[in-house]
Amino acid sequence: MSNEMISKQSKEQLKQQMKQQEYQDKVDILTPKPPLLKNICWAFVVGGLICTFGQYITDYFAMLGLSKKEASSYTTVVLVFLGALFTGLGVYDELGKRAGAGSVIPITGFANSIVAPAMEFKREGYVFGVGAKMFVIAGPVLVYGMITAFIVGVIYWIRQ
Repeated sequence: MSNEMISKQSKEQLKQQMKQQEYQDKVDILTPKPPLLKNICWAFVVGGLICTFGQYITDYFAMLGLSKKEASSYTTVVLVFLGALFTGLGVYDELGKRAGAGSVIPITGFANSIVAPAMEFKREGYVFGVGAKMFVIAGPVLVYGMITAFIVGVIYWIRQ
């Protein structure tokens, strides 16, 4: 009698697994495939345009008589400001939907990764919302960037 119950349970489990597999097969068939080549082209073009704009700003500051180092620093400030501004206006999110990684990789993507969570959690208050959640995305990047910079600095110091 117990063997029959075990057999019935096994059959039920097998039927359930088959139904789950059929469902997964249907989902795989019906899920739209992303246009990979189109996405790659958009990322390349948008990322290239952002970097070209950054180079234009650097050249403009250099034309004003700033050294290359100063011009690069001011360019970084301008690009971070513009990334934050366009995120606040909702423009950068629309750009990110089309460009994907092309909008994430340049420094403007860093500004977006700080401002977007801050805006999302603004309703929770400035301390527990904006202040606590601002670095949700960018925090790990900052931490590992600082650790890497420290290790490279120590290696550089030891080698001298």
